[in-house]
Amino acid sequence: MPEKIEDNKYVELTYQVLDGKTGQVLTGVEFPIGYVHGANEVLSPAVADELASKSAGDIIEVPIDGDSLYGPRDESLVITDYIENVPEEYRELGTTILMENDRGETKRFLVTRKDDTTLTIDGNNPLCGREVIFRLEVIKVRDATQEEREAGGKIDPGPDLTGFALKGRLRELH
Repeated sequence: MPEKIEDNKYVELTYQVLDGKTGQVLTGVEFPIGYVHGANEVLSPAVADELASKSAGDIIEVPIDGDSLYGPRDESLVITDYIENVPEEYRELGTTILMENDRGETKRFLVTRKDDTTLTIDGNNPLCGREVIFRLEVIKVRDATQEEREAGGKIDPGPDLTGFALKGRLRELH
């Protein structure tokens, strides 16, 4: 009998986020992601609830209001400026720009529009104001180890650095 998703189970899945109106794929993961069900908030509560009791091979679709995940769209986070005021490395559509305010708080902005004279960046999450569908395929379900439960996901071994003089190498790089 296949194992069912419940708290303290290690789960691997793939997902796609689809536009609820057009069905267009907005984003997704190519390689499975792993997490421990109930140990962290890696998924929205609505998605986690729908995954409960599912097994490897199951595919689910969960409609989500983007505003419920990321808050309503804030037009004050959309900034348009003359392109000559923007550094060259930030002039490509899709570029992410990390900006900091006077209080040291950071926020990610995405270059969303560009023409011959202006460039627009947007600090809203791209899913704000959209109805989306999370399509998830469960790849694996098993008991999580104690270490995975504590970490909230799979523990991958680090690289084997045997014989590598890390401290000396770091000095060489500087």
